[in-house]
Amino acid sequence: MHQHEFDMTSADFDYIKQQLYLHAGIVLGEHKKEMVYSRLSRRIRQLKLANFKQYCDYLETHNKQELSAFVNALTTNLTSFFREHHHFEFLKKMAQTKWQYDKSMNRKIRIWSAGCSTGEEPYSIAMTLADSINLRHWDCKILATDLDSNVLNVAKKAQYERSKLESSQLPLGLKYFDSDTQSTNLTVKPSVRELVHIKRLNLLQSEWPMKGLFDVIFCRNVVIYFDLDTKNQLIRRYAQYLKPNGYLFMGHSETMSREISEFKGLGQTIYQKQG
Repeated sequence: MHQHEFDMTSADFDYIKQQLYLHAGIVLGEHKKEMVYSRLSRRIRQLKLANFKQYCDYLETHNKQELSAFVNALTTNLTSFFREHHHFEFLKKMAQTKWQYDKSMNRKIRIWSAGCSTGEEPYSIAMTLADSINLRHWDCKILATDLDSNVLNVAKKAQYERSKLESSQLPLGLKYFDSDTQSTNLTVKPSVRELVHIKRLNLLQSEWPMKGLFDVIFCRNVVIYFDLDTKNQLIRRYAQYLKPNGYLFMGHSETMSREISEFKGLGQTIYQKQG
């Protein structure tokens, strides 16, 4: 590595990789060295430490307190409203056709946004439902979870930059946002926000607290960080939390291993639970 403000040895990088895998299941390749350096440098400055060796020692001795900041710094949070638009088109079609006439649904829809980041995904799901069905006649709940407590705080505020939203050319325009005269932000309308329940969850923890089954699980651009065994284990676990014939949506760069028999592919990273 070229000259930097803080020294980071190969041993430091190996320790950081090991800790991130241990606590978040994320695999870091060598090409992520610069990213790790820039993100953790901020933390090293905040803690007034001299180098990465001191930070690794600090992480070792203050593991419980520091772990959250460590994971937050290294998890990527790139997201936007209605990203991978075909998933929302599919959701809209299901809500307007199949679900409308499916008596076994009992006019109840349950969707999980796993790895919800700053909230754009679960709010896009809620807006799609609001635009597809009469919410007064349905019981809709969207669970939004993430490991990173910082992004969950952003999601809870539900405020987003007007300029970003306007330049995104959202399919539903800005009809589900309220403008704030005091700032340049727009806030998601309460009728949409009340559908979304935001919780912190580590997908790799041994037990998930959810009791019921979901109609759809969005897990997009999450498993790309996991090794194959962890990824397959997680996908099989999702199958246990989906209703029969429920759907799993994955990210555009993610594929499902052929060993997984619980799902069949419907194209465009949409998978349906078998049976």
